[in-house]
Amino acid sequence: QSWTVVPDFTHHAHSASLSAVAVNNRYVVTGSRDETIQIYDMKKKVEHGALLQHNGTITCLEFYGTAHLLSGAEDGLICIWNTKRWECLKSIKAHKGHVTSLSIHPSGKLALSVGTDKTLRTWNLVEGRSAFIKNLKQNAHIIKWSPDGERYVTVITNKVDIYKLDTASITGTITTEKRISSLRFITDSILAIAGDDEIIRFYSCDSQKCLCEFKAHENRIKDIYSFEREGQHIIVTASSDGYIKMWNLDLNKIKDVPSLLCEVDTKARLTCLAVWLEQASETKENSDKAATSSQTNEDEKSSIVRKNKVCWTDKSDKTAKRKRKITPARQKLEVQLQKKKKKRNSSA
Repeated sequence: QSWTVVPDFTHHAHSASLSAVAVNNRYVVTGSRDETIQIYDMKKKVEHGALLQHNGTITCLEFYGTAHLLSGAEDGLICIWNTKRWECLKSIKAHKGHVTSLSIHPSGKLALSVGTDKTLRTWNLVEGRSAFIKNLKQNAHIIKWSPDGERYVTVITNKVDIYKLDTASITGTITTEKRISSLRFITDSILAIAGDDEIIRFYSCDSQKCLCEFKAHENRIKDIYSFEREGQHIIVTASSDGYIKMWNLDLNKIKDVPSLLCEVDTKARLTCLAVWLEQASETKENSDKAATSSQTNEDEKSSIVRKNKVCWTDKSDKTAKRKRKITPARQKLEVQLQKKKKKRNSSA
């Protein structure tokens, strides 16, 4: 079986390189070094506007279901967005340094974040407050929950620490030769890890042993994505060599090298990757199984942000008064104004 890749649409979204991308069943959002988040409506194939809340490079973006988006940036803020009206419900000063990575628990009630202040922070998303702070020996640059929410992993340079949720203690460590650039849970207990080389490796979270490794690209791998379609586990990889490749992984033969389904040379220096699945009803994202419940269920579980919670509609929060969504033309003007402001500040 082989697949073909056909270009759909290309858009010059930002005035600087892209640093983060996220998808839900309708939207694609991109974050950039130009400090903005751009929104694309994939069903209509149109640009939907921009979000201007952060000062600094957008470092991480993650949707929860259909209703909420979390963003993190170099300004140390985590912002929680309502995706119906694209308003910022809450802006949290999460880290003293940059926010480097965040991950939402499948229940939507907790989130984890890591930053350049050598801390791992747990957030109570129902009440909008910090729940726990753990000091790390070094700065972690990736954090991720497993699909079942029973464990989470942090990445510090070339080391993956595996934590159990119920004890918040490290149950195992995976160490690679090169710095780890991307990591993805394939199942609740199997991790796909890519580093600053051309190799993809699959590891068992339980034994921390390498189950399989194979050369996927000619240059360093920047990002991995995975999803399940019609019973197939698909791995998608993006590399600095400009290629995006899709692989079919047989979980029953995990030690066998995945078969290449297709590849495309984008002729670009790729930095991040996400897959938008058109038939949301027929497919399920690997890392989002628990987040595909209906909006009714989300509301019943008080999953992320309840509008009747005082903490999410705090009128004293000055940053919440800034306008959230603007037209593309206005966005370009805003970017120019920001650049002028920076020049004035630097000359002063």
